[in-house]
Amino acid sequence: MDSAPTHDHEKNRLPHVVVLGGGFGGLWATRALATAPVRISLVDRTNHHLFQPLLYQVATAGLSAPDIAAPLRHILRRQRNATVYMDEVRSIDVAARRVALAGGGLDYDFLLVATGATHAYFGHDDWAAHAPGLKTLEDALGIRSRVLSAFEAAERENDPLQREAWLNFVVIGGGPTGVELAGTLAEIARHTLPREFRHADVRDARIHLVEAGPRLLASMPEDLSEKTRQQLQRLGVQVHTGDAVTAIDEEGVVLAGSRLASRTVLWAAGVAASPLGGQLGLATDRAGRVQVAADLSLPGHPEVFVVGDLASVSQDGKPVPGVAPAAKQMGAHAAGVIRDRLRGAPGKPFRYRDYGNLATIGRMAAVVHFGRLKLSGLLAWWFWLVAHLFFLIGFRNRIIVLTNWAWSYWTYQRHARIIVGKPPAGGGNAKKNGPGGAVS
Repeated sequence: MDSAPTHDHEKNRLPHVVVLGGGFGGLWATRALATAPVRISLVDRTNHHLFQPLLYQVATAGLSAPDIAAPLRHILRRQRNATVYMDEVRSIDVAARRVALAGGGLDYDFLLVATGATHAYFGHDDWAAHAPGLKTLEDALGIRSRVLSAFEAAERENDPLQREAWLNFVVIGGGPTGVELAGTLAEIARHTLPREFRHADVRDARIHLVEAGPRLLASMPEDLSEKTRQQLQRLGVQVHTGDAVTAIDEEGVVLAGSRLASRTVLWAAGVAASPLGGQLGLATDRAGRVQVAADLSLPGHPEVFVVGDLASVSQDGKPVPGVAPAAKQMGAHAAGVIRDRLRGAPGKPFRYRDYGNLATIGRMAAVVHFGRLKLSGLLAWWFWLVAHLFFLIGFRNRIIVLTNWAWSYWTYQRHARIIVGKPPAGGGNAKKNGPGGAVS
């Protein structure tokens, strides 16, 4: 693969823009170049764009994977200057202006790196096997399997202590993802499942939300953090702040020097930038992010741009947050700079526009912070719902998600409760002396 295949020789003479990553930053950059005199190669290891803010809904069986994802080829089907490659990046040679892929290579005139972030375990990578994080559809389906299999295992368990361990859920990280996961797990245990189990009282499930910092949702005002804590506690979530987890294994976690037995631990505590940042020839920060110039280009290589979670950008003395709106804005801005460069004009500095923070806590409960506007409870929940529906890609996705949410709202049911893949250790084998006398 030397470049995007085409029989149009005039098109081949156009400047070649290679975009790595089909997330918010990469996709928004590609779309912003739809009418530019360039040819674009968009490379992603998957074939779909994922709406990550609703990924926890897939993990907790509220939505199915296609509800929050769309094929990149379908999204860009009318953009004739864009070609999509499902491939994996092996290396980047900025001196030679070439990207090596598993299936070949691409030479570029402009490169935009938007490969996002992955999980960070703060030097304890061995924890990943026992506390999966949530970044991809595969992660979400794996977490769904763990959660639902834990309830199934509790149903078969005769030992009260073992049953309690299966019904203890620990979510580590008090940011939006952790809050959303904990609140939804509490609703599942209290409202969705109780009438469906005969031996285990799933209402006994304990949801523990652990945050090492002094409060939840640290990026929001303190009063909204406190309201978040109160709303979670009303749902039955046990909130632990100011204490860090010091050990995680298959039997549970160690918190504040005491062991908390749990067979289901979920990680929402930290992220690290894609390792591709280390191949761009510049030093990275502790999270692996690349320090970029004011226009988001790579210092010393104005033809290379880094956007989204991989870019280290500060504004007014504060870091630009690693959220979807920031990635979209960076992608669109980098595309604008490429347009300027093609005209021989200098690129403008990037300026982030803060559209506020949102987090849902549970049914009819959320928090919203937008400038001076601070909302919590039902009104914030409606605000959150409308905002997420608006930003979903595709009319079909919006209708399906709205229908599923309406059904869940009135019935407390979650239609996507299908276990796929191998259950976690100990969760998939019926005990010989368990209820019903099933033999594995």
